[in-house]
Amino acid sequence: MTAPGNAMERLMAALGGGTPGKPRGLPPVERWNPPFCGDLDMRIAADGTWFYLGTPIGRPALVKLFSSVLKREGDEHFLVTPVEKIRIRVDDAPFQAVEMQVDGEGDGRTLAFRTQVDDLLSVGPEHGLRFERAAKDGLKPYVHVRRGLWARLTRALTYDLLALGEVREVAGEAMFGIAAAGHFYPALPASEIEGLDIS
Repeated sequence: MTAPGNAMERLMAALGGGTPGKPRGLPPVERWNPPFCGDLDMRIAADGTWFYLGTPIGRPALVKLFSSVLKREGDEHFLVTPVEKIRIRVDDAPFQAVEMQVDGEGDGRTLAFRTQVDDLLSVGPEHGLRFERAAKDGLKPYVHVRRGLWARLTRALTYDLLALGEVREVAGEAMFGIAAAGHFYPALPASEIEGLDIS
C-alpha cells in the first residue's frame, strides 16, 4: 500500500515542485486523461482554505500550483498531471472571490473579481454568475472561474454584489438579479426579496 506522503511527492515532482517566482501558464488539464490513482487526504474548505492531512497548507505558492491542475468531473474534484489523477474533497466551491471591482451601471456595468489564488475574472460569457439559496434565507453568489470550477464570493462581497441588484422580468416573472456586461443574471424571484438579508 502506498504511503500518503508518496502521492503528494509524486504530484509535486510532476508539477515541477512549485518553484516560487517561476511564471507559469495554466496547464491544459482538459486534455489530460490519466488513470485514477486513488484519494488524497486534501480538502478545500468552504472559505477557500486548502488542507492536507487536516492541516492548512500555509504556502500560497503551493496552493496556486495545486489550483492550476484542479479538474472537475461531475460532482467530484481531482488534481491531475499527464500521468495520474488524484481525488480530493471540496466542501463548496474550490475558489473564493476575495476582491471585486465595479465600473459603470446597468447593462454597461463591468464586474471584475480576484480569487484567493489571484485568478482575475471579468463577468461575461466565460465567467458568468450563478446563485444558490443558503440557510437562514441567505443567498450564495458564485462566479465561474474555468472548466466548471466556481468561486464563491466572500460574505462581504456578497453584500456588495447584491446591493447592485435590480428587478427585471425574465420569462414573464419578476426576478431580482445582477446586470453586467450586457447580460442579466437572475438570482431569485422578486417576491422573495423581503425575506432576504441584502442590507
